[in-house]
Amino acid sequence: MSDDGDDGFNDRFEDTLPEEEFDPPPVEDELEGEQANGVNGTSQVLGQDAVKRNLFANNKGKAVPENERQTTPYMTKYERARILGTRALQISMNAPVLVDLEGETDPLQIAMKELSQKKIPLIVRRYLPDGSYEDFRVSELL
Repeated sequence: MSDDGDDGFNDRFEDTLPEEEFDPPPVEDELEGEQANGVNGTSQVLGQDAVKRNLFANNKGKAVPENERQTTPYMTKYERARILGTRALQISMNAPVLVDLEGETDPLQIAMKELSQKKIPLIVRRYLPDGSYEDFRVSELL
């Protein structure tokens, strides 16, 4: 290694890029005939817009009613961490505190106190594999 800071590292990789620009061929929304069928004849090649339209076509954006929820009413450790972090950030940005303060100044400690008293005004949205979702208020989760 030399004292001037140039060890020749960049010299070794100057010509690694191809000289021609690579432009991928445009993807068509729907292909006709044999190009559209896969090996078994059931798959279809779709463009990006067509994939977005067909993704979760049956249940896209459908909320599951409260009386038909499938997931557990228990808060996961990941949801707890996200809720506490989000609420602590809100408190640190001068959001109104919803519990009585007893000398606490740490936003995370205040958020933990709000969570223990079930006063956090947030909603947890759990997405299901079919594209639908379930909403739980933090006060509902155990």
